[in-house]
Amino acid sequence: MIGRIVRLGRGYRHLGRLREIFLVLARHGFGDFAQRLGLPRPLRARRTRGARDVVDDPTRWQRMRMVIEELGPAFIKLGQIMSNRPDLLPNDLIDELEKLQDAVPPFPARDSRALIESEFGRPIESIFRRFDDIPLATASIAQVHRAELPDGTPVAVKVQRPGIERVIDVDLEIMRHLAALMEKYVEGAGYLNPVGVVEEFERVIRQEIDFHLEAIHLERFAANFSGNRTIRVPRVHKSHSTRRVLTMEYIEGTKLSGIIRDTAPGANLKLVASRGADLLLEQIFQHGFFHADPHPGNIFIMPKNVICFLDFGMMGSLPESQREQFVSIIFGAVTRDARRITGALQRLTEERYIEQKHRLERRLSDLLDQYAYLPLKNIDIARLLRDLIGTLIAFRLTLSPNFYLLVKSFITIEGVARMLDPDFNIVEHMEPLAKRLFRERLHPKRVARDAAHAAVDLAFLLRDLPYEVRELIDQLKGGKVRIVFEHQGLESMIRRHDAISARIATAILVAALVVGSSLIVLAGVPPLWRGVPTIGVAGFVLAAVLAFGLSISMIWRGTRDRSPDTSGR
Repeated sequence: MIGRIVRLGRGYRHLGRLREIFLVLARHGFGDFAQRLGLPRPLRARRTRGARDVVDDPTRWQRMRMVIEELGPAFIKLGQIMSNRPDLLPNDLIDELEKLQDAVPPFPARDSRALIESEFGRPIESIFRRFDDIPLATASIAQVHRAELPDGTPVAVKVQRPGIERVIDVDLEIMRHLAALMEKYVEGAGYLNPVGVVEEFERVIRQEIDFHLEAIHLERFAANFSGNRTIRVPRVHKSHSTRRVLTMEYIEGTKLSGIIRDTAPGANLKLVASRGADLLLEQIFQHGFFHADPHPGNIFIMPKNVICFLDFGMMGSLPESQREQFVSIIFGAVTRDARRITGALQRLTEERYIEQKHRLERRLSDLLDQYAYLPLKNIDIARLLRDLIGTLIAFRLTLSPNFYLLVKSFITIEGVARMLDPDFNIVEHMEPLAKRLFRERLHPKRVARDAAHAAVDLAFLLRDLPYEVRELIDQLKGGKVRIVFEHQGLESMIRRHDAISARIATAILVAALVVGSSLIVLAGVPPLWRGVPTIGVAGFVLAAVLAFGLSISMIWRGTRDRSPDTSGR
């Protein structure tokens, strides 16, 4: 046990928070999780009153969402990000994670004022002429207040929640250690790559709590759409912004979520749907920099049906090559060309070689046959993309996380557009963009540029080839080439061997105590109590306690091994 705690290192500085996590898990029916991770017994939260069984309602995935909501901001953000990874999680769990909201109580206005004054080093009255204490919106990371600059300009001030960085630091540290334990002790967790997931999440959330970066996103987004009168991007006031305070232009408008519920006067729903789709497609295919969370709550509709995107904390980016492959996938789906889709997926995947390429192509061909006799306007691109991702998962192909963000944004905006206009068809909006991209790909200047780049790469390859071959031969001669074997599935056997070793050591210790205590009693070694050596008596008592504990442990282990597994694992 001591060795395990040493291996976990700094993660146990936060024992209170760690135990709180397992108490929440136990309350929602996941009390065996700590035991499966092999954590020390004091950290294992016992089943609490009101804890739900796995077979009880609500469902397992609903309870998992409740756990995440109860654990707070960092875990909520992790759940929201993981809802974009259908390659790692089952669809039922993703459906629940998509329901995660940042709906949290607002923090006191005095905390907002104190943080602003701390960031700028002067009283808030000298920064803003007016500052409304009641927030416009509240989330787990920050809340937004309406204010006025000294010249009377209305602004929206995004203020970071006090202490959120410390909370995130603690939870990230715990997540890292739990991820490492999952990879080691939970069978099948290695495929999910929990350590890599936590590292990616840390990168994303560090960016989201850095408002300097969000300001850069806003400015880049605005530059991409400069001159486009169908979209409005809030202007950043740099002089009143820091890493934890972001001051933006105040936008008058109606949230798209409100328009969907109750049609706003003057809003042309068909036009809004068309413009919204065109703007997202332009973000993806033309700029390669897109809003990664375009749900209705993050979109404002202004007068004359002008669209305004909000919350630029989470953005996605795709290089030109990946954008082209995505177009090839859509084009292949529309033309029922399985070979084109397979080629595009092979270029997108992290695997250089697909072992079952022909089988994958047949699977994709069977999938496309479901759409073979449908008119173009009736093809559900969102469903088709989901089916394609399901096929990738079945073949264990891994794509860039940004690609899944792209697919999620694409599916989200199509769903929103269909809410506004039931006859909306995104393929019609993609067609001109796809044709333009293909024309650009075949343009003589583009072909010449690609040929020049290929020639340069080939020249470098030919130059370095003799050296690489010579280095490989030298390593073979020197015996420096190693073959590494990786074992899997031995964790349970290793844990059992560790338990057996501990029992043997305890049995030897009991025997030594009995023999030693007997010799002490026979020799009459003082001090004596009623003529009996007290050291010998103490040795017998300790041996009895250890023997009793060893017997209980063996009986409990034997009972557990014989009992059927009802945990649903």
